[in-house]
Amino acid sequence: MITGCDHIGIQVRDIERSIAFYRDCLGFRQVGRWSMAQEYVQRVVGRYPDVTLDIALLEIPGTRVFLEILEYKGAQGAPIDPDTANPGTGHFCLFCENIDALYAELSAKGVSFVSEPQTPTAGPNKGGRLVYMMDPDGIRVELVQTRLRSDGSPRTHAETRHDA
Repeated sequence: MITGCDHIGIQVRDIERSIAFYRDCLGFRQVGRWSMAQEYVQRVVGRYPDVTLDIALLEIPGTRVFLEILEYKGAQGAPIDPDTANPGTGHFCLFCENIDALYAELSAKGVSFVSEPQTPTAGPNKGGRLVYMMDPDGIRVELVQTRLRSDGSPRTHAETRHDA
């Protein structure tokens, strides 16, 4: 039985670049950093008998969920096409305040977006604002400014403390 969520893991080409991106652009706080090459780790990740995982754990602001950033060292990895509609790719969604100002700030820092912020006309985000951005490896990160969660329930006070 599933009882919660601890972290979201992403595989990246350059862990230092990704740490800087999530810390400096989105305000994540690094809470851990380590490397692992134990035999059980190599079995768990499969097919990589000589891999060392370089791992950073960052706290996602306003949550008790972490972003785990992994760089696989000693394993041949090939970049995938993370385009939004490609099966096997994913995204994660972050609540934000003043999405238009955040979009302008991140754009000025050179962050790439799929589009400009949009105003949903249906669903739980109706009347809010949302946009997909891309991290340095092309991983999609959805930013949403809304008062409701995806299931239509109200966001908690902590999640909305700055929203209008």
